[in-house]
Amino acid sequence: MAQNVAGPNAEAIELKGELEIKGQVQDADGVAVAFANVALYSTVGELVKVETTDDAGLFKMDGITDGTYDLVVTYLGAPDLRREGIEVKNGVLDLGILQLAPAAVELAEATVTATRALVEIKPDRTVFNVQGTINAVGDNGLDLLRKAPGVTVDNNNNINVLGRSGVLVYVDGKRLPLAGEDLSNYLRSLTAEQIDRIDIITNPGAKYEAEGNAGILDIRLKKNENEGFNGTVSATASQGRYSQANGNFTGNYRNRNLNVFGTLGYGLSEFYTNLEFQSYQNGLYLEENTAFFNKVANPSFRIGTDFFLNDKHTIGFLASGQNSGGDFYSYNNIDLFTAGALQENPDSLLRAETNGNNDRGQQTYNINYRYDAGKGKSLNVDLDYGRFRNDNLRDQPNRYLSGDGTETINVINNYFDTPTDIDIYTAKLDYEQPLAGGQFGAGLKFSQVGTNNTFFYFDVEADGERVLNRDRSNQFDYDENVFAAYVNYAGKLSEQVSYSAGLRAEVTDAMGILSPFRADLEEPPVELNYVSFFPSAGITYAINQQKGNTVSLNYGRRINRPDYNVLNPFRNQISQLSYEKGNPFLNPEIVDNLELGYTLAYRYNFKLGYSRTSNQITRLIGPDDINPAAGFIGWDNLATQTNYSFSAALPFTITPKWNAFFNASAGYLDNQATYENGATIDVQAFTYSIFSQQTFNLPKGFTAELSGYFSGPGVWGGVFEYKTSGALNVGLQKKFFGNQLNVKISGNDLLYTSGWRGRSEFNGLVSNGKGNWDSRRATLSLSYNFGNQKVKSRKRNTGLSEEAGRVGG
Repeated sequence: MAQNVAGPNAEAIELKGELEIKGQVQDADGVAVAFANVALYSTVGELVKVETTDDAGLFKMDGITDGTYDLVVTYLGAPDLRREGIEVKNGVLDLGILQLAPAAVELAEATVTATRALVEIKPDRTVFNVQGTINAVGDNGLDLLRKAPGVTVDNNNNINVLGRSGVLVYVDGKRLPLAGEDLSNYLRSLTAEQIDRIDIITNPGAKYEAEGNAGILDIRLKKNENEGFNGTVSATASQGRYSQANGNFTGNYRNRNLNVFGTLGYGLSEFYTNLEFQSYQNGLYLEENTAFFNKVANPSFRIGTDFFLNDKHTIGFLASGQNSGGDFYSYNNIDLFTAGALQENPDSLLRAETNGNNDRGQQTYNINYRYDAGKGKSLNVDLDYGRFRNDNLRDQPNRYLSGDGTETINVINNYFDTPTDIDIYTAKLDYEQPLAGGQFGAGLKFSQVGTNNTFFYFDVEADGERVLNRDRSNQFDYDENVFAAYVNYAGKLSEQVSYSAGLRAEVTDAMGILSPFRADLEEPPVELNYVSFFPSAGITYAINQQKGNTVSLNYGRRINRPDYNVLNPFRNQISQLSYEKGNPFLNPEIVDNLELGYTLAYRYNFKLGYSRTSNQITRLIGPDDINPAAGFIGWDNLATQTNYSFSAALPFTITPKWNAFFNASAGYLDNQATYENGATIDVQAFTYSIFSQQTFNLPKGFTAELSGYFSGPGVWGGVFEYKTSGALNVGLQKKFFGNQLNVKISGNDLLYTSGWRGRSEFNGLVSNGKGNWDSRRATLSLSYNFGNQKVKSRKRNTGLSEEAGRVGG
């Protein structure tokens, strides 16, 4: 079904009156469809009436009062047909012929199982359906984002959508309070077996957080469905260069007054990444090779309960937590040459070996109250608290050797203790009601974020004693309060034209305080106080409602504030020749997005996009001002970034047993900036990507998949121009015991071509680099469903801080 009914009562609510709605349902060839379900909903999703068509495809609904409704027609094997914003007034409303789109799959002789399309294009989002996709088996959340249409993940695991950075990641409608390495590690801990779908929202309205230039990626976890108890147990083992394994249990119990649901998971994984760079700077040539290894254990839980006080009032509680801990080590080898000189051996060598332990813990808690008065009127209140802790210990000996490697010139040993504590509090209120034939919404939100970043830098003496380096150690505290309010309205100008408009206002009050261990290094606090307005608007025109041809135009303005970790101005040492440093004076970036979309026959979707970003926050690599052989990773604002994009989602039925999906996207990017030291950025790039999945229904109940992607050249960050990459995947699935046991095997990145390579040139440093990870893998997955598989937990969004997603690694 296209719409689920929330609350304890799933019965139709019949409204007495003198009106009736009638019509006829036909298939794509104009033949009457018997026994199709026709459901009438209020504009907030409450079921009002449901009927079934007769042998002539006719239906009639009596006892409908004046109001605005949504109508959904469902028939097994055909896409759902929706009519939104139907206005019922005096008399009889004759909808005429309602024609279904062509079936995605043809009916077999016996039982037909309806499956979701791999990608669905909806008015406000693109939906990437993960569940049931064989080639997603063994993947984690980060791997799945690499496969999602229009989404790319760069060499630093930064996520881009349609060529734009600044993406917010949500889980079940709740903002993930993580960024950088912490976000990457969390996404790796989510298994494909836990994920139902990924919603890609490129131009959110005023109701959504204004944060996130490229929009929102909302990862929706598996849920179940009616009264009773059910559960799913799953286990996955994957082997590449290293092994990975995980197990999960999901359970749900529901009756008329209570719903309890939860998930327990445990994963044990080993990861590998390799980077190679050849760089020219300050008359030197450097060959650098770095290998990263880490072994991580990931216990996690999520438990919630909803109390249905009556048909209108619901109170819910939700708690989730995860711990990601383990050992890691890396080898960083740098050979230094005199640039332009013909020499067999380098002038010197640097060998840095880092060993450490990282422990990341997070817990989030939510209290939710919802009042649903029916007929489109509702009130929703969320109170949230999030606690995030990151303890990182690193031991790093740096050995300088002679060019032939036979003599040790110097050894510099450093030790780092860098804990991070972040606490987030939010309160959010949303209200909706019908108004003047449309739907009015308004809301308020307050968020308070407190971060404490401590950076202890130790010099390790020859006897192993650790001495605190007061010049390189510091504490950085950053506190931020954001007050937000919004209003929006959606309505119709005619049966063919619908529109929406909204405005969000945010007041930001923030302060960053650097506390060094030497008084002469102290800097004045960084204070930020500003008011921002974010308008949004959209209009949709149904060119031909019967054939499902529509065109839409949407505009929105958004903001992206810097992650907390990139605000800390002190130097973090990767090796003796590689540093990174934050910038407390970063400005938030503002983007204006404009999108034009066209849907053909309900199935084929096309989108043109334009965005212009002011003060684009970007990662830059340049030479160090102190050591001519060292490279420096920093953060700054671009003056502007302009992006033009196009995407197309195209599903096809090749034969009754062969279905195909293609997603193609292309874009043109222009980065511009000039800095006080004379450094400039003037980079343009045309990029494109193609993703396809082919599904084959084989004899004896087997299903096979062949999928892959190819990505053209483009730009990451401000100046890193990357080249082509791609991957080829295969999978096979078979279900047993009445479809309760599902067995999947898959092979990912068979040709080992998903690695990256590219070139960066900025401020006198020219680098050519490439990298790969443990992406070529074979996976076996088993999952078993038991109990009543119709139990459904209430879908809830929490209100965790919009700024929380900027927690850094």
